[in-house]
Amino acid sequence: MTTFKTRLSQISKSNGKVILANDYNPSVKNLKNQTIKNIKELNPFLCAIKLNFHLLLPLSGNEILKINTYAHKFGLQTIADIKLNDIGNTNSVTLENLWNLGFDAVIANPIMGLDSLKNLVKSAHKKEKGVITLCHMSAPEAQLSYDMEINVEKKQKLYELFLNWAINSKVDGIVVGATFPEIIKYCHKKAGKKLNIFSPGIGTQGGDAKNVINSGTDYLIVGRTILNSKNPVSVAKELQLQSFGK
Repeated sequence: MTTFKTRLSQISKSNGKVILANDYNPSVKNLKNQTIKNIKELNPFLCAIKLNFHLLLPLSGNEILKINTYAHKFGLQTIADIKLNDIGNTNSVTLENLWNLGFDAVIANPIMGLDSLKNLVKSAHKKEKGVITLCHMSAPEAQLSYDMEINVEKKQKLYELFLNWAINSKVDGIVVGATFPEIIKYCHKKAGKKLNIFSPGIGTQGGDAKNVINSGTDYLIVGRTILNSKNPVSVAKELQLQSFGK
């Protein structure tokens, strides 16, 4: 059994570093079938698939397990994007359920506190699962909170604290929006190879794949740019090439 970080790295060597954010709005019917169709058509150009909270809620546990099992047939890793943030017992029960549903990693909110985050990571790593934490989100309004100065004397911002906690607790990666390449550079310089950087916000939100890869991003999280395209395979293939630096 290998770690989530290793499994993701291994498949990215052949498939590239694009993670599909399979985040449809409620108007889309047959979510399970559509998701499986996406995996079937796009898997050669993906290393993972991310399922957001609003996609998971309409699905049954059996449907989620089938999606994850199908993704694993192609070696893809699956990430539950639920921004987990609660007391220790709730976090523990949530992880157990996610792993039983076949997920390989969870995205969590570090606002839960450093000690709780450490326990979360320790619990996940015992099962060879991964934890990715928020550092700075891609939406413009994220600046109101993640850029907030929390230490006047040190002029420390919230995302800088979250980065320190991520390194300290040995998470597998952090989320930094592709719309903030300078913050990606800062995180990459400080974290080095201690964790991976995952960047959403490519295309539709204005992030540029080549720019963020050059800034230090390890994995591109892409949703609407692929899903809403007239030719999703072509777009995914182009992003794959960009993730290889081509």
